[in-house]
Amino acid sequence: MSRLNSTHRATPRKPDDTYLRELGYEPVLTRRMGPFGNFAISFSVISVLSGCMTLYGFGLNTGGPSVMLWGWVLVGAMVLFIGAALAEVTSAYPTSGALYYQAEQLGGRKWGWYTGWLNLLGLLGAIAGIDYGAALFTGAFLNLQWGFEPTPGKIMVIFLCILAVHATLNLFGVRLVSILNSISVVWHLVGVIVIVGALVIVPSHHQSADFMFGEFVNNSGWSSTLYVAVLGLLLAQYTFCGYDASAHLSEETTDAQMSAPRGIIHSIGWSWLAGFVLLAGLTFAIQDYAGTVGTATGVPPAQIFLDALGMASAKALLLVVIAAQLFCGNAETAAASRMVFAFSRDGALPGSHLWRQVDRRTGTPRMAVLLAVVCAAVLALPSMYSPVAYAAITSINVIGITPAYAIPIYLRIKNRRRFQPGPWNLGRWGVTVGTIAVIWVVFVTVLFCLPQVRPAGGALVSVETFNYAPVVLLVVLAAAWGWWHKQGSSYEVPAQNFDRSASTYEDEVV
Repeated sequence: MSRLNSTHRATPRKPDDTYLRELGYEPVLTRRMGPFGNFAISFSVISVLSGCMTLYGFGLNTGGPSVMLWGWVLVGAMVLFIGAALAEVTSAYPTSGALYYQAEQLGGRKWGWYTGWLNLLGLLGAIAGIDYGAALFTGAFLNLQWGFEPTPGKIMVIFLCILAVHATLNLFGVRLVSILNSISVVWHLVGVIVIVGALVIVPSHHQSADFMFGEFVNNSGWSSTLYVAVLGLLLAQYTFCGYDASAHLSEETTDAQMSAPRGIIHSIGWSWLAGFVLLAGLTFAIQDYAGTVGTATGVPPAQIFLDALGMASAKALLLVVIAAQLFCGNAETAAASRMVFAFSRDGALPGSHLWRQVDRRTGTPRMAVLLAVVCAAVLALPSMYSPVAYAAITSINVIGITPAYAIPIYLRIKNRRRFQPGPWNLGRWGVTVGTIAVIWVVFVTVLFCLPQVRPAGGALVSVETFNYAPVVLLVVLAAAWGWWHKQGSSYEVPAQNFDRSASTYEDEVV
């Protein structure tokens, strides 16, 4: 999307560190990420080979092929509105705090405080969802290779090992993260081409266009077709999360006022295209719908590979997907740790003096990295006891991070007369695009707090099918409220055009 002329005077492009000081922060992170690297981290976090693949089974049961494909088109279009509105605000406020900093500049400290807690919940839920999905696919590969039984306990062990790997990689500094994300972009695009190409060329049997775009399936237990259809949007909405990573890494990006908003927009656009091709290719190659849903591997895409391509090819493609998911989880860990660092930098988290420490050699907030992966591990623990907990984890991501996207957009609309756009802006379309974005966010936030599966026997919900995502949301908001009343009065809000002293951080750089 090209930059449009603004009806307001746009902020001129300034040297990155000069502008960051004007926003109230002394630079302590290292700018080693270029424009492509900034795009790559959001593209890697969105990761169609993670989101589409891990929730594909959910989509098969909740609406089926028609909802997955048409839902992808609809959600992608709506997310472009959100991304464009968010990119405009990011251009004006390119800081690691991203959403919460934007909210407090536009609406005051309380807006920033609650936005930060929602953003943090969504980012931590994303790490849990991505890495647990990678663990599920790893279990499926081990099942095909050595007859490994992917029990919940064993999957949890794999998940914890993956978290440990991502924590370790992120402790080496942003240069390694940027290199891995650049590789990830190529891996994702080539991976989608290879997977779809194989599924189109090799099998002798394929589904019809009527099946792909018209088949509706409801195995959720709910009788309402409309309710099930909108629940099925979770696959796309969950996948289209995490593009705020470009904003969170803006303090480590060159020409951040332009690179970060472009990173947001380009990552959504390319993911929209690649994800549709991937979903269409998978659905086109389904050989046995019931067998795919009830697969012993635990992940329906693995069964599609197996039925359509044979054992050797199925295992090879699973490795392609697993590697993409590992790239994705690593990028999300980086984004979440920068949010922890930025929020702690302003004293907004318990133990902030620990989480805002920056390693002098690597320029990395190492304690923030460790906190992020530990919290993600805690969020995934219910998956050991509930068969629908994974969908709840993905809902946590959506209902945490998506409202956090909308709050600075809403405040930009509300305070449009005093909002000073950055060099990347929507001009006179800013309010219209932002309004559409906010309406969509309200819709999906309410939707994904609702029960997703109805148990047999007529009960509305059971322990096994309970969507615990709203409970987590309420707990986090309650914790934010309690911590506000304890700490909020001393919460340091950065003021624009105020050069915060570097001494604030000098004893935190270790």
